[in-house]
Amino acid sequence: MKTSIPVKEKMQYCQCGCGKVRNWKYPDIKKDEQGQMHTLEAIMATTIMIAVLVFAVQATALTPLTSSTANAHIESQIHTIGQDMLTVLDHSAYGTNSYLKDQIIDWNGDEYVWTATSYRSRTNSSDILTGPLTEMLELVVIENGIAHNIEFTFNTETGSSQTMSFIYNGDPSDNAVIISRKVLISNTDIEDAVIFASNAGIPDVDGSTDYYNIIDVKLTMWRM
Repeated sequence: MKTSIPVKEKMQYCQCGCGKVRNWKYPDIKKDEQGQMHTLEAIMATTIMIAVLVFAVQATALTPLTSSTANAHIESQIHTIGQDMLTVLDHSAYGTNSYLKDQIIDWNGDEYVWTATSYRSRTNSSDILTGPLTEMLELVVIENGIAHNIEFTFNTETGSSQTMSFIYNGDPSDNAVIISRKVLISNTDIEDAVIFASNAGIPDVDGSTDYYNIIDVKLTMWRM
């Protein structure tokens, strides 16, 4: 049995018999319990949606405009640049040394610093570092305002490792990235192993074979 909705005043029809409603009153919501429940449910649903939106906004740790995200993006770009540089420098045609290996073999053991115009030895200002490595650093790294250090790590005759600075431009920041690449040095790559060991300080760790040493080239880069 259907329950009719209570009204304050029932419909009254025109006396002329046309069927038109002469007066109409809306249902009394105060007496309509079902309508009140729908209203409360709507208010509660709206409140929950607002609370969820507020929580989602506050719980978001990073947005595309936050500094942390920007730093991570910059670090990723610098890492890609450094990796591409070492890959290109370490590439060699058949029967020839790579630019990176030649740079190591020609090294005299000095530490070089960027002086705004060139890479100069810290102990001898007249000693200027040249070659494809420095040309690439100037074109790709320095032009983009990226500070950088290069270190050589190699094995000693006692089996331990030793690290020497090749290019130094200051202490890296907390956002610095490190890219490394290993370069194999053989006795046939060096004209005079005795002179090379004396100048660069990189020893021959196996005198019984053609194996000389493995140099771990570590490139550290950070935005200035």
